[in-house]
Amino acid sequence: MKTTFFTFCAILFSTIIYAQTAAGKWKTVDDETGRVKSIVEIKERNGLMYGKVVELFRLSNEDQNPKCNDCSDDRKGKMVMGMEILRDMKWNGSMYEKGSICDPKNGKVYTCEMWLKPGDPNTLIVRGYWGFIYRTQNWVRVK
Repeated sequence: MKTTFFTFCAILFSTIIYAQTAAGKWKTVDDETGRVKSIVEIKERNGLMYGKVVELFRLSNEDQNPKCNDCSDDRKGKMVMGMEILRDMKWNGSMYEKGSICDPKNGKVYTCEMWLKPGDPNTLIVRGYWGFIYRTQNWVRVK
């Protein structure tokens, strides 16, 4: 009976811990149109978080296999599908920061911060900065 109880507690605790991290798959929602654009999978690597595009949702009149032609770094000319758009996000105790995010639509790389919405571990707030100007998106966890 004790073993069953401790196993249940371990599973519950690991689920709670997992829900409090940005690791996982997220639907990206365009802040201008409200349309779901992609699914980004975020994984931890060497203590930092990285995210790559694992699925795209394109309209029939859009390029179904877009490339980042406007990127100016190592992503230039690469397919958006499979592209690592989030890099080097470091946990500071309350948010992920000091990383970068690439917008494959315009090729620009922004300084990035992201955090789970307080009280809602299924919403990731992602903010990209260009100087003091910023843009914020709410991503939704894929279950």
